[in-house]
Amino acid sequence: FGVSVTKDAVFVTVSENNPVWGELSQKGLTRDTLIGIYITGDVTSWSEAVGRPDVTASLHVFTRSDACGAAATWAEYLGKKQEDLLGVAVYGDPGLLDAVIKDPLAIGFNNLNYAFDMESGMPVAGAQVVSLDVNGNGQVDPEEIYATKEQAVAAVAGGHYPSPPARDLNLVTRGAPTGLVEQFITWILTDGQSYVEEAGYIPLPHEKLEQELGKLGQ
Repeated sequence: FGVSVTKDAVFVTVSENNPVWGELSQKGLTRDTLIGIYITGDVTSWSEAVGRPDVTASLHVFTRSDACGAAATWAEYLGKKQEDLLGVAVYGDPGLLDAVIKDPLAIGFNNLNYAFDMESGMPVAGAQVVSLDVNGNGQVDPEEIYATKEQAVAAVAGGHYPSPPARDLNLVTRGAPTGLVEQFITWILTDGQSYVEEAGYIPLPHEKLEQELGKLGQ
């Protein structure tokens, strides 16, 4: 028995010293380009990624070595499985981000909690979060800007950020929950939602909360 209780999302991360950050911040990356980087291997340079023929810098791809929700969700967005992702495999969310920060030519992906600093609400020092050009119009539209955690959360909560790489997080029980367990899940779906952002996640929309409460017979 499963109940969705909150949302998380995976974001593209690069070093703050990326040589084409000016273009990335204005154009973002399309899903097709990311497939070329992570799945087919057709995109091997930052020149190809942003359309800057004068840039000779290669593109260093990083992924996760451990089986994890972030990599599985990222691969699902690109139409594949985690084992299909190309790149140098690094263990853990913090490890992957650290590898990206240290390499100006790197590209990686991180969950919301790791891409953004919890206190400042800005990308973790040394990193930048890359926008997804969801509609493929060659530019970053206002709802596609994730320069702050607040903007990233708003994009996911408002449905502007694709799902995947956004995803529901679930609590799972063996059989329908009863007693204190049912009460706890009910609290999470009601009063507990006010603590979700503080914990680094994204509240579920009202309709979804009602749907999940309905599973509990409420």
